[in-house]
Amino acid sequence: MFLVCGAASFAAQSADIALIGLVGEKAAIFAIDGGEPKALKLGQKWSGITLVSVERGQATVEIDGKRRVLKIGQHHRASIVASAKPKVTLAADGRGMFIAEGSVNGLPMRFMVDTGATFVSMSAREATRLGIDFHKGRPVLMQTANGRVLNYLVRLDRVKLGDIEITGIEGVVSEQDMPYALLGMSFLNRLEMQRDGASMTLIQRF
Repeated sequence: MFLVCGAASFAAQSADIALIGLVGEKAAIFAIDGGEPKALKLGQKWSGITLVSVERGQATVEIDGKRRVLKIGQHHRASIVASAKPKVTLAADGRGMFIAEGSVNGLPMRFMVDTGATFVSMSAREATRLGIDFHKGRPVLMQTANGRVLNYLVRLDRVKLGDIEITGIEGVVSEQDMPYALLGMSFLNRLEMQRDGASMTLIQRF
């Protein structure tokens, strides 16, 4: 198992910020350096821009701690703080599996990346070790290679892999023993996945 963490880094850069539309008085649409438009709700932050208010064809934004008023179609050149998104690179083992050490709710957990699993999944024994009262979760029967198995849907406060941390995601606890916890799509669908031969890079999207 091999894991390389890419910590989020921060750098100031000059960017052309344009207000290209409004959505009532609750959201505004911006573009940076002519890139893909992004709609921001009040109080939401994106690439160093925070939307403060929207009114009468203009939006107030906060950039680098300073407030600016932009009218529709107006551009503003500013130095903003851009952040590199957290990422992790994994290497496949001899069986072609991606095994990695991470954590659930702050406690260590060994995962196997499994795009075929709907949820982050673990055995009842592992859930008990983590202090998860899974019997309070919603019981469901799921079909497996060994037949139908009783599982419990639970809410996981934090799932972390390297510098990537996702909060408040769905998980499944199985009555069946499992050699690894499965890092399923309830975690992976928040990431961009890049496969290059025997390595896989996971990049946090949001």
